[in-house]
Amino acid sequence: MPHQNVSTLAPRRAAIIQNDAQAIETAHALAAEFAEEASVRDRERRLPLPELERYSQSGLWGITVPREHGGAGVSRVTLAAVTAIISRADGSLGQIPQNHYYALEVLRVNGNADQQARFYARALAGDRFGNALAEVGTRTAAERRTRLTPDGQDGWRINGSKFYCTGALYAQWIPTATVDEGGIQRLAFVRRDSPGVEVIDDWSGFGQRVTGSGTVVFKNVAVPRQDVLLLADPSAPGNTIKPLAQLIHAAIDLGIGQAALADAVDFVRERSRPWIDAGLDEARHDPLTISEFGRLSVRLEAARALVARAGRILDIATTDATAEHITAAAIAVAEARALTTEASLAAGTKLFELSGTQSTLDHLNLDRHWRNARTHTLHDPVRWKIHAVGNYYLNDAPPARVGTT
Repeated sequence: MPHQNVSTLAPRRAAIIQNDAQAIETAHALAAEFAEEASVRDRERRLPLPELERYSQSGLWGITVPREHGGAGVSRVTLAAVTAIISRADGSLGQIPQNHYYALEVLRVNGNADQQARFYARALAGDRFGNALAEVGTRTAAERRTRLTPDGQDGWRINGSKFYCTGALYAQWIPTATVDEGGIQRLAFVRRDSPGVEVIDDWSGFGQRVTGSGTVVFKNVAVPRQDVLLLADPSAPGNTIKPLAQLIHAAIDLGIGQAALADAVDFVRERSRPWIDAGLDEARHDPLTISEFGRLSVRLEAARALVARAGRILDIATTDATAEHITAAAIAVAEARALTTEASLAAGTKLFELSGTQSTLDHLNLDRHWRNARTHTLHDPVRWKIHAVGNYYLNDAPPARVGTT
């Protein structure tokens, strides 16, 4: 697997997005650029370093920074739309900043004024936050073994190993989930170049190939006390952190599904042959093919609408974080993820069914859409999201959990 040095990517002064409309416009412009070599990057596992530099310097990585801290403070609807636009162009590029936005939301909910001021400023300047959250070998995906221990009065030490560290390979900072001596989960903002941090490019998944979702090892890494904040307190009221993370995941799946549908449309129009029993000259006029395109288009449009609806409900919870609003947001996001999971996988499969045998040729690399959807949708089992939705409507039971990150 190729390995490229990210230390040369010292961040410049990034552009500052001013509002939601500018965020959408910027995303469309970048997506057109990113789509050009998306298939080649996937095929060669070419790390998208130049593209990520353009992406973060565009200002899009700072759009969730609140307005009082100099950012655009865009709506969750806009954040999801931006994510889907980029993911349609390149599913890996769409996923890489997911945990960057997650970290900024943890900062908004749990950070103190000094932490917010410092790290929001870094995001606006163009710094990328990766992640070191998940671990392998634990009983469940929510458990953490990476230890945070006191180091004098002004610091901490981190020891442990992480996997699925999407974005860490490309980041200036690696927000890291740890457990302190009291069993409380805390998020440490660790500098990528800190002594004792080892980022390993060992992600070998068949999809989302260039997300850099490999291993990060921490060997007695020193972290200033002021760079550590609360991550999860089981006794605390619910908050918007997990719904925000899950909304972004839904938008990634949506974009991947839309890309598969678009490529299917192009292939059937330009290359597919009509089935012999149709008695037609062009596959695009086959009534059975048209019907299947209609069904798939309806599912993806419904998924898009559910993502936007979930964003609107999450906006309400962000402004007024009552238990009722948090629950409504969690359920709305679970509904969106359930449909985006199914629709993105269906789009990746129907592409081949409707396009025909030619579409499976290796040099076309059209299978990347299904591979990306299948890999990314495994973050959380959709069956539990559907259960959470059903239990809420049938038994008035608030969701205990609708996802991890």
